[in-house]
Order: sequence, then structure tokens, then C-alpha cells
Amino acid sequence: MKKTLGEIAKYVKGELVGDADLVITGICGIKEAREGDITFVANQKYFSLTTKTQASAIITPKNMSVAGKSVIRTDNPSLAFANMMALFLEDQVKPPQGIHKTAVIADDAVIGENVSIGPYTVIDAKARIGDDTILYGGCFVGQNTVIGRGCLIYPHVTIRERLSIGNQVIIHSGAVIGSDGFGFVSIDGIQEKIPQVGTVVIEDRVEIGANVTIDRARFDKTFIGQGTKIDNLVQIAHNVSIGKNCIIISQVGISGSVTIGDGVVLAGQAGIAGHLTIGEGAVVPAKSGVSKSIPPNTIVWGIPAKPHAHAKRANAAFQRLPEYVKIIHELKKRVAELESRLPGN
Repeated sequence: MKKTLGEIAKYVKGELVGDADLVITGICGIKEAREGDITFVANQKYFSLTTKTQASAIITPKNMSVAGKSVIRTDNPSLAFANMMALFLEDQVKPPQGIHKTAVIADDAVIGENVSIGPYTVIDAKARIGDDTILYGGCFVGQNTVIGRGCLIYPHVTIRERLSIGNQVIIHSGAVIGSDGFGFVSIDGIQEKIPQVGTVVIEDRVEIGANVTIDRARFDKTFIGQGTKIDNLVQIAHNVSIGKNCIIISQVGISGSVTIGDGVVLAGQAGIAGHLTIGEGAVVPAKSGVSKSIPPNTIVWGIPAKPHAHAKRANAAFQRLPEYVKIIHELKKRVAELESRLPGN
């Protein structure tokens, strides 16, 4: 785990100011970094820490200098630091190479060039795996499922039958893609299962976190648009359609047949009721419960979710309820006193 600062600067396409031969042996946050580490600073409120950190080098914004430190100047320090971490990980973590002898691959499955398949992974009949895709051990790919090029699928991922996964998709451990949608009809008090015969379509560059569940559609498809990032423990129900470049944070629950526009942010533990539309660019903060459709570029909050400004005023009023109760009791007492002075009382 050793790289020279010159190697790192070249890799992240940054401007080096300092010692190109400085050997970097670790990566760390700016507060925790020690000698030999490289760190980064992107947010102005942390700029003061650059003079206190023990890191040997810092990735900084353009036109920033740090006295006594070697720096790599970049347009986007956060992105450069993330890319640099991938460079260090290349020396530490090696994905599966080739096809393990215990992998079970159907005779009519189509495996692309330079595909790696780990131990005990099952590739079912007529499945297709694109070039340069990596499947770690213990995965399952169902019949007639297509997985694109350059995908990274971590251990114990289940990808059911008749699904379509795009290129450069990352799926983390424990995710289940294409499980049956939750569909039942009550007949004489007994819940009878409704067959879920649709599919799931996941476009390019989607990332799906650990233990995410994405249900197949009852008919047609459940859809995840390109570039969308899904955190751990998210439930996406049948026939949901999610646009491009959305951010869906942990423990979000999206009910069936919801349509979500491009660039939407759903924060942790938000819940979306069924058959709603969440407009492009909308933001739903943590723990909000959405029971009505949301217009584009709107922030809502609360249970039930309301426009953010209205919700903040309502919450502020709620916090003052004890004070209001006291005032009401005092006013009632004063009214009673005034009424007692009226003629005839």
C-alpha cells in the first residue's frame, strides 16, 4: 500500500505542488490522518484544519495552498479522493479471477469475455453475462436474465428470472432483484396470491445497496433509471418507476406503482404511499410520510408530508403547545372573571 505523490497526482489528474517522490502509505480523514497519509478538503468550513492535520499531503480545491504541506489541486477534491481510494484498493482487494470450478453455469448460458464468477455462483438457463462483469461467490442469476458489461455483483446477490441489468451496475451483498410483488386478493377471507409476471429493468450505472429488495412488476416492468443510487435496506415495490440520477437513502419504502422523476432525493426512512407521482427534483427529508403526489422541485416534510415551509411553521407551533395551553387557561380564567362582573351575575 505505497504510492508516490506523483503517481497519485497523475491518477487523479491533479496539479501537484510539492514533493512528487513523497511516499504515501495510507488514506484518512483530515482529523484522523497521520504522517504518511493523504487526506482531502473540499468544504470551506474544514479549511482551517489543513494547518493542523498530521497528513503528509492534502488534495485541495484549485488555487489553494497549504504552508508546509504537499498538495494536489483538483476541480473536485471529493471525487479525486474517491478515485484515489480505488487506486489503493487495487493493491489490497482482488476480485474473483476467471470462473471458479464450483460455479454452476447452464450449458445454454452466454458468458462474455473476461467475466469472473466466484465460488458456488449459479447462472441459470439462457442467462447472459456481459464482458468484464464480476460476480462474487454465492450469487444466483435466473433464467433468461441479461446482465450488461462491467457490472460488479457482490456475494449472495439474488437476481431472479427474466430481468435486465444494464452496464456498470453495482449490486451489494444480500440484495434481491425481481422477487414477487406483494399482490393478493381476499376471497372468502382467504388471501389468494396474484401472479406477478412482469420484470425489472435496471439501466446503466445504477448502484444498489446491501439488502435492497426490488420487486418484479405484476405486469410490464419495475424500472430504475440510469445513474440512480440506492442505499442499503430500501424496499421498492412492484411497478415502481424511478428516473435518472435519483438518490434513495437507507430504509426508504416505496409502495407499488409509484412514479419518481429524475433527480429526486428520498432521505432515510421516508415512506411513499402507492400510485403517487414524485416530480422531478423533489426532495423528501428523513422519516417523512408521503400520502399525496409531489410537484417537481418541491421539498416536503413530516407525517403526512407537507410543503417544507408550511411543515416547519406547523412544527414550531406544535413545540409551543404547552405554552399555548397555559395561555388558554389564563384567558379562560380572565374571561370567567369578566363575566362574573357583568350585571345580573
